[in-house]
Amino acid sequence: MNERFLSLPEEKRQRIINAGYRVFSQNSYKKSPVGEIASEAGISKSLLFYYFRNKKELYLFLWDEACRVTLEALREERCYDPDSLFEMMERGLNAKVKIMHRYPELTAFVMKAFYEKDPEVSACIQESYAGYIQQKAGVSLSMLNPEEFRPEIDLQMMLNEMYWATEGYLWEKVQSGTLEVESLEQEFHKMMDFWKVVYLKEGE
Repeated sequence: MNERFLSLPEEKRQRIINAGYRVFSQNSYKKSPVGEIASEAGISKSLLFYYFRNKKELYLFLWDEACRVTLEALREERCYDPDSLFEMMERGLNAKVKIMHRYPELTAFVMKAFYEKDPEVSACIQESYAGYIQQKAGVSLSMLNPEEFRPEIDLQMMLNEMYWATEGYLWEKVQSGTLEVESLEQEFHKMMDFWKVVYLKEGE
């Protein structure tokens, strides 16, 4: 990574990062204007290219930074610690909310980047994601206590359904431009309340 950028004051770095997340999350990679990122960050386009050699380097840095920030938040919220399913999900939601307060467009950027088709960056993103998913905290079948759930429940299918519902919700919000911290918290708590009724044994 370019040491020139890392040597900047934190506030200035965050301003550039947030500008990049916003512009890239609202456009395809090819149609994202670098000049708009620089203008929003309060710097010149030439200065932005002083920190990053080109658009691709900036884009991939923003992706790597999103992964780093996410893993750090997950660790801080103890999302790797085994617990009951919904306690782990609650901690994961807390991590997501903290990230969105500091980087409002990071989640939208990550969703957009994951589905980006431009060959200049898509292969790099998918390769990075394959490695990142190995580190990311997630609920696995081995972490669950079957005694918490209704006996007829297929636990792996349950986890798959929760993952698909979560990803679908985020993608829909990104596409409509309505992904906000408050609505995310409210909607995810509603989903978790629903899943508790559907999957947990009575009284759990």
